[in-house]
Amino acid sequence: MVLHMVYCLVMLLGHLITAHGLGEVIYAVNAGGEAHIDVYGVRYEKDPLTGKVGTASDFGKQLVIGRVPPGDQVLYQTERYHHSTFGYEIPLKGDGDYVLVLKFSEVYFNAPDQKVFDVMLNGEVVAVAALDIFGRVGRGVAHDEYIPFAIAGPRLTAGGQESQLRGSKVKVEFVKGYKDNPKVNAIFVIKGRLDDVPKLPPLPREEDLDSVEEERRQGPSIHPSSSHNHNNNKQPPQPAKRRPSGPRTPDPYASDDTSSMLPVFVAIGAAIPILFCLCKL
Repeated sequence: MVLHMVYCLVMLLGHLITAHGLGEVIYAVNAGGEAHIDVYGVRYEKDPLTGKVGTASDFGKQLVIGRVPPGDQVLYQTERYHHSTFGYEIPLKGDGDYVLVLKFSEVYFNAPDQKVFDVMLNGEVVAVAALDIFGRVGRGVAHDEYIPFAIAGPRLTAGGQESQLRGSKVKVEFVKGYKDNPKVNAIFVIKGRLDDVPKLPPLPREEDLDSVEEERRQGPSIHPSSSHNHNNNKQPPQPAKRRPSGPRTPDPYASDDTSSMLPVFVAIGAAIPILFCLCKL
């Protein structure tokens, strides 16, 4: 329990530390969910694809999502997925630097290589290749993809790739592959640089996760013989008795000393009458 509380405190401090200046937010959507204002003041609109494309799901609400404060859980608990490629059109505000932030959390699968898909911009620029959310962070843990791009006239540049714009919008698409359905939990775009985007706190160390999971799995420490006894005055566990590994060694002091002296007493008893007779002579 103590480790779990420390872990939660570290996560909260991580969010407070990264809450520096935020770039100009020009687009934010809570995919598959309702409007929401996060801890940084970003206002996410209700999903505009509701009733149009794909399926909205709040299946993740049965989970507590790691790496995010309680108030922002909903951004990773709701999602939109589709059995085919789908996407969102994002309005732009002239030339300059932008950052697209895609929020994900695997809330269904319990193993990697089950849901794998690409993310593309304008159908030409590969923003994220072969994204396996579980493979990156596991189940029920927040994962953000940060995608910087630049606009110069009718041209978009991202990661050394280029694409021609169609109007003043860029389309982000989640591409159906051969592993289940593509999805997204939330999206926001700022006009600014990567340093202007608040980041998720780092993933906890593997041994810390193991300790928290072991503590959560075992629950309170109760002696097996008193699993139904809620009395707090428990006796400390007794050490297990060791079984000897071979025949028991004889104790040299355990034998009876009188039995070993019996022949001596017999000899003395027989000698006394002889000595008495000799004295009579």
